[in-house]
Amino acid sequence: MDTALLLWNNIISTCGVPKIIVSDRDPKFTSEFWTNLYDIIGTKLVFSTAYHPYTDRLAERMIQTMEDILRRFCAYGLEYKDHEGYTHEWVTLLP
Repeated sequence: MDTALLLWNNIISTCGVPKIIVSDRDPKFTSEFWTNLYDIIGTKLVFSTAYHPYTDRLAERMIQTMEDILRRFCAYGLEYKDHEGYTHEWVTLLP
């Protein structure tokens, strides 16, 4: 529970929380940490069905897309110049 609160106080409260997470039944999403976190933030966890692999592909593609976006923000955030000059706070670049 302490780890979930730490994540909430330092990251999710700044960037926002998802209302629903679709998982491909990975055991990591059912651990005590994630269960506590979902309870704290009010996120609903939805599992894709084993008989619909298309949903798993969609979830994996979304994860890949988010990784690409975050990688670019992290890499170029240090070089991003806004109207006040260069920023080293890549979080400020997130939509």
